[in-house]
Parts: sequence; C-alpha cells; structure tokens
Amino acid sequence: MVDYHSVGQPYPYGGNGPGPNGDYMAQEDDWDRDLLLDPAWEKQQRKPARQKRFLGLAVRLSVLPISVCSRCSCVRTFTAWCNSHLRKAGTQIENIDEDFRDGLKLMLLLEVISGERLPKPERGKMRVHKINNVNKALDFIASKGVKLVSIGAEEIVDGNAKMTLGMIWTIILRFAIQDISVEETSAKEGLLLWCQRKTAPYKNVNVQNFHISWKDGLAFNALIHRHRPELIEYDKLRKDDPVTNLNNAFEVAEKYLDIPKMLDAEDIVNTARPDEKAIMTYVSSFYHAFSGAQKAETAANRICKVLAVNQENEHLMEDYEKLASDLLEWIKRTIPWLEDRSPQKTIQEMQQKLEDFRDYRRVHKPPKVQEKCQLEINFNTLQTKLRLSNRPAFMPSEGKMVSDINNGWQHLEQAEKGYEEWLLNEIRRLERLDHLAEKFRQKASIHEAWTEGKEAMLKQKDYETATLSDIKALIRKHEAFESDLAAHQDRVEQIAAIAQELNELDYYDSPSVNARCQKICDQWDVLGSLTHSRREALEKTEKQLETIDELHLEYAKRAAPFNNWMESAMEDLQDMFIVHTIEEIEGLIAAHDQFKSTLPDADKEREAILGIQREAQRIADFNSIKLSGNNPYTSVTPQIINSKWERVQQLVPKRDHALLDEQSKQQSNEHLRRQFASQANIVGPWIQTKMEEIGRISIEMNGTLEDQLNHLKQYEQSIVDYKPNIDLLEQQHQLIQEALIFDNKHTNYTMEVGAPRPPSLEGRRGRALTRPGRAAPGFGSLLRRSGCTRRVQQRPTVPSLLVRASQSRGSAAGESRGVAGSGFPSRFPGRLKPESPSNGGVPHLAKPGVPSPRPSPHPFPLQHIRVGWEQLLTTIARTINEVENQILTRDAKGISQEQMQEFRASFNHFDKDHSGALGPEEFKACLISLGYDVENDRQGDAEFNRIMSVVDPNNSGIVTFQAFIDFMSRETTDTDTADQVIASFKVLAGDKNYITAEELRRELPPDQAEYCIARMAPYQGPDAVPGALDYKSFSTALYGESDL
Repeated sequence: MVDYHSVGQPYPYGGNGPGPNGDYMAQEDDWDRDLLLDPAWEKQQRKPARQKRFLGLAVRLSVLPISVCSRCSCVRTFTAWCNSHLRKAGTQIENIDEDFRDGLKLMLLLEVISGERLPKPERGKMRVHKINNVNKALDFIASKGVKLVSIGAEEIVDGNAKMTLGMIWTIILRFAIQDISVEETSAKEGLLLWCQRKTAPYKNVNVQNFHISWKDGLAFNALIHRHRPELIEYDKLRKDDPVTNLNNAFEVAEKYLDIPKMLDAEDIVNTARPDEKAIMTYVSSFYHAFSGAQKAETAANRICKVLAVNQENEHLMEDYEKLASDLLEWIKRTIPWLEDRSPQKTIQEMQQKLEDFRDYRRVHKPPKVQEKCQLEINFNTLQTKLRLSNRPAFMPSEGKMVSDINNGWQHLEQAEKGYEEWLLNEIRRLERLDHLAEKFRQKASIHEAWTEGKEAMLKQKDYETATLSDIKALIRKHEAFESDLAAHQDRVEQIAAIAQELNELDYYDSPSVNARCQKICDQWDVLGSLTHSRREALEKTEKQLETIDELHLEYAKRAAPFNNWMESAMEDLQDMFIVHTIEEIEGLIAAHDQFKSTLPDADKEREAILGIQREAQRIADFNSIKLSGNNPYTSVTPQIINSKWERVQQLVPKRDHALLDEQSKQQSNEHLRRQFASQANIVGPWIQTKMEEIGRISIEMNGTLEDQLNHLKQYEQSIVDYKPNIDLLEQQHQLIQEALIFDNKHTNYTMEVGAPRPPSLEGRRGRALTRPGRAAPGFGSLLRRSGCTRRVQQRPTVPSLLVRASQSRGSAAGESRGVAGSGFPSRFPGRLKPESPSNGGVPHLAKPGVPSPRPSPHPFPLQHIRVGWEQLLTTIARTINEVENQILTRDAKGISQEQMQEFRASFNHFDKDHSGALGPEEFKACLISLGYDVENDRQGDAEFNRIMSVVDPNNSGIVTFQAFIDFMSRETTDTDTADQVIASFKVLAGDKNYITAEELRRELPPDQAEYCIARMAPYQGPDAVPGALDYKSFSTALYGESDL
C-alpha cells in the first residue's frame, strides 16, 4: 500500500489514515449521509437530465479559458483551495504543477472532497504507475458527469501547468461550485444570487459579478459580518482603503472561519479586472462555510412557521372559549327574567314590562345574535385551520360546544316566545278586568241608589191607620213597586254575573267586589221578603178599601216602565264599549242611529203620560177634590220624568261624539294595518327570494374563489343596505302594538314569533258582555212590552189595566232577558265551537253569520319577518365563511384555480339534487371520473372504503364539498409532519437528542423561543445535561400524537 502522508497524522474519516494501523482512506461505516450532504445539492439532483447535460457542457467549456487567466493569481488560489481540503487528511502541496504528477495526492484530494473511495493506487514510481494513478483520478472525475477535453494523464504526469490548472478548475467547478443552487439557477448564477442577497443590506456594496465588484474588499467583509457580526466592525471600514479591507477579510476568514488565504490583496487592487475563477473559488469557500448556518436558518424558519400556526390556533381557541362563556352567561342571566311570570295589578305596570321586553328585542338581543353567528364562524374557521395544518380538531370545554350554545339559544327563544304571549295575555286580561270592574261599580251604584229607602218604605205601618181609599192606594202603589222590583231583577243578575267573572279572571280587588255584591244580594233578598210581607198585609185589609184613583193608577202604570226605559237608556248611553274592528264600531253607530230614530215616539209617550197627570188634576179641581200632592201609586213625578228626559237628550250627543271618536280610532288602526301589510308583503317575499338566491349561488360558484367571495360580500352589502326597510317595518309594527292591534287580515306576515290573536268578547255572562258595546233600547220595544200604544183619551176600566199590567211585567222582564241576556249559561247568546284544525285547536265563540277564520298558506316556511331576516344574515355569513375556508384550503395546499374549478365542476356534476353533498355511489362515480381506480372489484372496493373512511370518518353516509376538497388537496400536496419538525430541531441542536434553552434563544425569535422553553419537557435520556429539553415529545404533541 502506498503511503500518502506520514503515519500517525489524524484522519477525519476514521482510523489513522494510511499506515500500519489503518487501511487506505478508511471511513466510518455508519456515517449519516443526510447530515453531510447539502440540501441544495439534493435539490440540484432532482433537476431534469437536460439541465444536467447543460451543466456538464458548462464544466467542459470552462476548462478552455484557463490559459487566459492570470497564472500567478490562479496558482495561488488553487493551491490554497487544494490545501484547505488536503489538510483534512494531514497533508498539503507546495507546487501545484509538481505535487500532483504521481497522482497520489490528486486521488487523495478527490476522496476528501467527494467523501467516496477511489480505486487503490498502484505502487511504484515509474511513469506508467503515475499515469495509471492519474487516469484513475480522471476516470473518477468523468464518472461525476464531467467531460475533460484535451486533458490527459500524460500532460499531468509531465507537469503541464496549463492542463494541471484546468483540471483543478474543473474539480473546483464540479465539487465546490456546481452544488450551489439558489431558486433553480445555475451554479455560477446561484452563487452570485446568494452573494447579492447576503450583501444587499450593506452600503457601498453592489455585487454584480466575480471580478471588479470585489476589488474594494467590502463585499468580503459584508459576507462575514452577515453571518458572524461579532468578527467584523463593518461601520469602521472605508471604501477608499481596499487593501486594508481585503486583508482584514482574508485574515478573519483564515483565523475564525478556517478558510485559507487564497488571494492577494495587492494583486486584486492592482489588477484592472481580477481573475474571476480565483474569486469564485474563494467565495465558494464562504458559501460552504456558512451552509451550516443556512441549514440552521431553514430549520428555524420551519419551526417558526409551525409554532406561529400553533400560537394562532391557540389564540383562536382562547377567543372561542371566552366568547362562548360570555354568550352562555348572558343566556343564563336572561332566561330567568323571561321565565318570570309575576303578575301585576295594573295595565300601566304590565305595559312597562312589555316596553322592557321591546327594549330587550331591539337593543340587547341583536348584538347577541351577531355574537352567536360570529362564534359559529370562528369555530368553523379554527377547525379548517387545524385541519389544514394537520392538527387535531378543537374540542371546546365541557358545556361550550356549538350544540350546547344552540340548545341554550333555543331555550332562550322558547322562553322569549312564552314571555311575550304571557305579557300580551296579561295586558288583555287586565284591560278586560278594568272594564268589568268599572261596569260593576257603575251598575252597583245605580242599584244602590235605587234601593236607597226602599227597605224603610216596606217596613212602614201606615196601613193600620189609613182609610179604605188610602189602603187601596197603598195596594196599587205596592203593585207598582213590585213591577219596578221585577224590572230591577235583571240588573241584580248582571251585577252577580260580573262579580263572578271578576273572580274567575283573578281580579286583584276581588274581596271588595265580592263583599259589595254580597251586600247587594242580601239586600235584594230582604227587599223580596219585605215586599211579600207587605203585600199580604195590604191584601188582608184590601176588602175594606174601595177608593182608588183611576187616573193615578194609569199614570203609575205608564210612568213606571217609561221611567225604567229612560234609566236603561241613560245607563246604556253611558255604557263603556270595546271594539277591535271598524265593522264593530260601525255596527254600534248603526244601532245608536236606530235608537235615535225612536226618540220622537218616546217624546209622544212622555207627553201622553204628562197628559194623564194633567187630566187627573183637572178632574180633581173640577170636582173640588183635595189631593195630597203626590201620586199614591208611584214615586215617579212629572218633574222626574222631565229631568230624566232632559238627561237622555244631553247624553245622546255625547254618545255620538264617543262613537265618532272610536270610529276615527278604528279607521286609524285600519290604516296602520294596511300600511304594515303593504310593507310586509314586500319584505317577506324579498327575504325568501334572497334565501333562494344564496342557496343557488352557494351551489353554482362561478369564477375564482376570490371573485365568488367578492360577489358574496357585495351581495351581503346589498342585504345590509336593505336594513332600513326592516327598520321601517319595525317602526310600523311598534305603532301597531302601541295601538293594541292584535290581528291583521291584510297579510300573513308578522314581526313577532307566535303573536296570539285576542279572544272573542262574545259568550261572556251578563248583558253588557254579549258584544263590545250596545245601543240604548228603542222606544218601540217599550211600547210593545207595556202595551201602551193606545191614545191617551181612552180610559180603560180598572180590571183591564190590572191584567195588562201583569202581562206587561212578564213581557218586559222576559224580553229584557231575551235581548240583553240574563247572565246564566242557559241564556248565552253564543256557543263555544269545538276544537278543529282550522282554528289551531283553540275553542272560540261563534258569532251569528260570521264564518270562522281559516289560516292562509305560508308564502315561505317562516312567516315571521324578524326570524327570516336573522336567518338571511346568518346564511350569507355562513356562505362567505365557506368560501373563505376554501381559499384557506387552496392557499395552504397549493391548489391551483383550475384544479379548484375542476373539483367544483366534478362535485356539482354528480350532486344531482343540489344538496351540497354526495352519497356513496355519487362520490364513487366522481372519483372514477377523476381517474381513481375504485371499480366494482375487490381491490377497487377496498380502495373506495379507505377513501370513505378519510372523507366520512363519522359514517354519516354523505361527503360534503369541504371534505371533498380536503381529500383532493391531501392527494396532491404535502404538509408538515412531526418527523420534519423533529429533524429541524435536531439540526438546531447540533445532532443531539436534546436541545438547550440557550440554543433555542440563539436560533429562534424571542417570543417563539420562550414559547418552546415554557412547553418543552425536561429531557430524561442517558446523555442528558442540566437544562436539557426534550424536543421530540414537544414536536409530536404539536400534531396531536402525544400530550405535552
């Protein structure tokens, strides 16, 4: 074996080099190729063969101009370059022309710079042995794709300086420069581009070539300062002192970077155009010296990218948790308020509650609707980013899932609907209670005024000392009182019925009402008992009394019902009424007009009654009869009749004004109904149309994703611009609610959810409750009941008057009850209809001649405009979010627009029902159209099942477009993995199994370095040192393969 250098010198590849204790060029068997090869060289190897042929041609041609370079500069540079590698083997050369002639050091140089074994050199010092050794070296060079033209072993052995320098330049190009590649450029261009990028930030440095750009020495110093700023004080260098600059760079490179001095500063400065090959050779040494730092920079960039993605995802998770917690807390606070059913005593208090509820709808809820929508968008975006970065899906904290929030929101809306219905029902109930309570007080006051003194009158003993005529007068008077008492029976029954209804409706002041009603009923029973006792006493002495005044009796018989009619008329003219439609108020006006038409007949009857009294007075005067002054048969005097008649005349115009005011109010309400219906019938179909257009746009998706996104955002802006129409409708709806309008026959749309219609007022017990209001009874009915239709001049006999009075009492009582209702169930004017689908299963009171309402068909699934508007905003936001997620997928996976369109076209082609998802058979057909071998055989079925497990992990039976895009992107692109991150950390750690905090702070930005230090577990391996951190478990945890 030939000795290349003395035995015992250190050899970098293992052993002691050639000698007794080591084989020739002995190397370690388990050297790590991935750590020794430059990544740039591996990238260069993947270039097409055509580019390699071009490089080979460049190397071959580069040998030719060696004769024109400066021999002195080339010899010095090439000698220093060769020694920089030979010293690794413990040897060097002094004369480049002579030391390579035997081929031994030439073979050793090639083995050092290539890391490969060459054939064993031949022993002997003859010329043939040297030629053979040189040929082995040249053959090895040729095996690396380098074609040597005009260079033979004989020229090298003979010491031909030109050929030797050409061969060395060829070796430099192949093993030092050709491996350099930056952004797919050639070796020389790549090295130049690398120099330009590294020196770009430095002033007075402009690298454009490998000759004059380096004369001032600033470029060399800039390269060193860029990678090792502590070695060069660049700010102290001057452009006008090139020799100092060059020597400074050469000395620093030789001392600290282990780059030998290959150039001479004076030669460079004194040469107009420094030798390009010498400078390229020297600069390439800087490239290789700093390649390790470049690897570390690449590794650090990869780690920074991974950590940045992880930090962003964690920030999104924290935002989701906070937003979800705030929204759930708001729902938790709001639901008890909406579920509070504490009733109030007055309408004003309930209306205040309704106003608070409207403020909640207008002010407090809309921002929460936006927060809920944004929460869902953030959750979908986070899941998409985690999926794109190969991270495990985000699982929110317990109770903060999107489904939990939706459940809470659904509970909130149910409570909101129930609360609104309760408020409206309570307001109607209190309004009804106030009306009934006022009616009760009015009727009770009238009855109490009538009964005042009646009990004392019935207890009188005047008949014991009275004459026969007086007794007969008392009997007639008592009969008139009984007639009056029977007429008041209806009012007492009405008072009892109203009190009973107030109790059923839970009136807050029911105790006082019940006490007053009980007092009236007890008093009524006493009056009945006293009346019966007095009648028996009078009838006992009736046989002894014969005197009677026929005219007074006639007066009493006709004055009593007429007085009762006037009292009823006054009562009805002052009666309160409640109507809800223009038809109802018009019916009341018509009835009132009919009542007014009977007033002339009533005035004639009044004149006839007063004429009876005048006739009696005339007869008494004529016959010199002294009258006591009062009619013994009745307490109704002509003055009372005239007074009450004047009162009736005063109340009629007041009733006219009240009805006209109510008619104006109902006309205004009708205008509000039509105004709201007109706007709602435009807004409702518009919302439905927009919902359908969004569904169509989400399926068609024409143009690029950015065009689609811009189109959708413009579409969203057009929807937002439509908001004033919704606000206008809200204002009109508020006016309707403030006017207490509960139904609208002009439209099927509503703003609220489940707004109930008011219950019918028919079917209530009591005469005043049979309809919203009533008109005063016409005088014709009084004449028919009393039978007083004859002329005043006719003078009936006493028996005929008694019979007709008895008939009149029965007829008046019966017809009064028949017209106004007695308050008992058997006399209800209306009947409850049974439950039926047409009225929603809720019984209501039927009106004669009025058909039951039937629901109109829904123009779109939701007739509630506010719900439709909120769904429209949510739908367009979700559609925009889907397109944004597709853009994220496309950009993260490197999918081209043509591929995305092809994916969309294939997906839409097989999505026959336009549902946005594919079934298994549709998805298989889509895969076959894209070239996947999933035919109906064993191998195809297995492949299809594998793909289905990827796109449909939950076995839902459908494949969404997002899952389809994720699958296609995984098939066509590559992503970061835990192994790649571990390899990057290994580079930063210097091939150790652990990394220290100091190394992380040196290689990574401060915030990401501290992020790693805080989360890395201590390294527990056998080679651990104090402060060692385990980067492997940290890397696997980033991708969900282990726990931090």
